[in-house]
Amino acid sequence: MTTAGFDRGFWRGKRVFLTGHTGFKGSWLSLWLASMGAEVTGYALEPPTRPSLFALCAIDTLVKSILSDIRDGDKLSATLVSARPEVVFHLAAQPLVRDSYKDPVGTYSTNVMGTVNLLEAVRRCGGVRAIVNVTTDKCYENREWIWGYRENEPLGGHDPYSSSKACSELVTAAYRNSFFPADTHHNHGVAVASARAGNVIGGGDFATDRLIPDCVRAVLGREKIVLRNPGAVRPWQHVLDPLAGYLLLAQRLVEDGPRFAEAWNFGPGESDARTVESVVRRFCEEWGEGATFVVEQGEHPHEAGQLRLDCSKARQRLGWTPLWSVSNALAMVVEWTRSWNGNGSVRETCLRQIKKFDDGFHRDGKSQ
Repeated sequence: MTTAGFDRGFWRGKRVFLTGHTGFKGSWLSLWLASMGAEVTGYALEPPTRPSLFALCAIDTLVKSILSDIRDGDKLSATLVSARPEVVFHLAAQPLVRDSYKDPVGTYSTNVMGTVNLLEAVRRCGGVRAIVNVTTDKCYENREWIWGYRENEPLGGHDPYSSSKACSELVTAAYRNSFFPADTHHNHGVAVASARAGNVIGGGDFATDRLIPDCVRAVLGREKIVLRNPGAVRPWQHVLDPLAGYLLLAQRLVEDGPRFAEAWNFGPGESDARTVESVVRRFCEEWGEGATFVVEQGEHPHEAGQLRLDCSKARQRLGWTPLWSVSNALAMVVEWTRSWNGNGSVRETCLRQIKKFDDGFHRDGKSQ
């Protein structure tokens, strides 16, 4: 059993189908799965950024990589049938709030119909035991509460991205109830769950209009970091924390699907729901070298002011707990960035951080 609660041995030889493997989170998950001996088939568009963690780590040498669109249902279904997976992770998405304002139709078609296409493909493919649909903490109807949202709170979404992810959650629940219900699991054998993570940060994220990548670009260019919404509160966490949750959830779905086929939050501790300004200030302290920031004036597209997650269900029922504080997460970002910027081996840096994460807990789940 590993530090994060899942069994590394469980993944050895497991056939895994991973959509969105060319993205930031997908690349980290691909690398982690491959390091544990899983047989991974990835399905996604070309990497969304240049540079990309996918290319820097040469992920296509570790997994079978299929570059195609999740909206192509026939191609997706044929690829899934050929891969014969036991576990499916669905990460493919249009993941940015600002881009959803620019292209709402593309956002909905990818995030909603992409989910439909995947679940339809699973219906045609025998042998799948577990599906984890990764959505977002922004799928909740945001009421600007100062306490965390629980999994039974109403879904919603002010912007097209958040709304599309709420729709993806509804699609997942409808397919679970209609085609993969818990009470007939002995017949169909498929367990479907969704995972709602907080704001993830980590080395290798090169997306635009995302806080930490914007910080990295600024300091590397010796420019001031520009903040749009300094008072916005988000649940910040290192990317490995929710990925550990997804891995644990998938294992539980395979071992005892009916008990865990539902929605799950994976977020940081309450103290790591912090303002944008406090996170950037800590990043600047960690980076040093005169790093600083300014607040940009003017109008910006709507973004939630308060967003927190209550992850007590995952802690109590799955035995999952976040490991790295936001300060530790930012230290890992700085370490990764300095290694990459100094022409170090990106793959080795990622694997070293994965090992450090794995080694970070005693078997009783307490941090060292």
